[in-house]
Amino acid sequence: MIETADRSAFNEDHAMFRDSVRKFFDRALVPNLDRWEKDGIVDRDFWKACGEAGILCPQVPEEYGGLGLDYGYNAVVGEELSYAGSSAGLTLQSDITVDYINNYGSHEQKRRWLPGMVSGEVISAIAMTEPGAGSDLQGVRTTAKRDGNHYVINGSKTYITNGQHADVIIVVAKTDPPLGAKGTSLILVEADREGFARGRNLDKIGQHSADTSELFFNDVRVPITNCLGDENKGFIYLMQQLPQERLQIAVAGQAGAQRAFDEAVKFTKDRKAFGKTVFDFQNTKFVLAGLKAKLQVGWAHLDWAINRHVAGKLTAAEASAAKLWHTELQWECCDAALQLHGGAGYMNEYPIARLWRDARVQRIYGGTSEIMKEVVSRTI
Repeated sequence: MIETADRSAFNEDHAMFRDSVRKFFDRALVPNLDRWEKDGIVDRDFWKACGEAGILCPQVPEEYGGLGLDYGYNAVVGEELSYAGSSAGLTLQSDITVDYINNYGSHEQKRRWLPGMVSGEVISAIAMTEPGAGSDLQGVRTTAKRDGNHYVINGSKTYITNGQHADVIIVVAKTDPPLGAKGTSLILVEADREGFARGRNLDKIGQHSADTSELFFNDVRVPITNCLGDENKGFIYLMQQLPQERLQIAVAGQAGAQRAFDEAVKFTKDRKAFGKTVFDFQNTKFVLAGLKAKLQVGWAHLDWAINRHVAGKLTAAEASAAKLWHTELQWECCDAALQLHGGAGYMNEYPIARLWRDARVQRIYGGTSEIMKEVVSRTI
């Protein structure tokens, strides 16, 4: 369990909220983890249950059905979800897609989509990555050409979280291709539009219960009013929102690292070898001590980053550094914890196996570790 008594990023209200989130996950999430892993997708009923429990999109204003809370509540959900060992796409909706609509959407767009995103009746996705464009968003080839009072969208996207369930997709498309990044817009596409098609639920190394999909747009017509914010300002909006996305990944990384460490402690104190517990070997204690020291630093830094973000001060470079550090720590903890499990760690019946394989992508999506270093290096 994540220790929160001395955390600087949270107050008593956050603590009460965390307790309700933890109890809800114990009841509605943990018993279903293995089934969702096999199914390759989380039940829509779980999304609705999350909405009823008040844990989706807590920052949405009350005017649109939300609670109007600060980002600290999002961080609580992200930590508890990651610690529980789940890859459900809740944080994609609560920490990423909802704020594009909340921050840049028209009143009509907010009124149409936000209440359902809060209740779990509407599931969202954001379609950035393409077969030929990953971390480099300037390389997007999907186009949205004006035709009267409509856009006609053509292109394909891949690795899209919530792709199978999504009712609405924020599509990153070129509305003025000759302008390059400056000709990029964000356009809302409803899943029932003619010409829109979902591809396969992709077969991934890990995060099996996350529906990650290919999406196809073949002459999909949407009204001009589906543009989020101003036309050709999409790249600016993406850059403005990336710090929170990367902080969310850092939050998940730190909590996932803590869970892996806790699993290693529990296993090594129980497992016997050569007449004593595995924990009693000096190597085990030294490995765990080293990890504990890094976790201690990690929690302090994460609280610093959360506080900076809530205050509106977290920079793109700081968020990138956080994602880099916490996801690399997550991988170190997961790999070391699996090693301390010995052969048992390679068996899927032990939680560490899922924690290990789910952690690998954390250093890739939202910008690879290498891209994070590039972003940080620009401030040196």
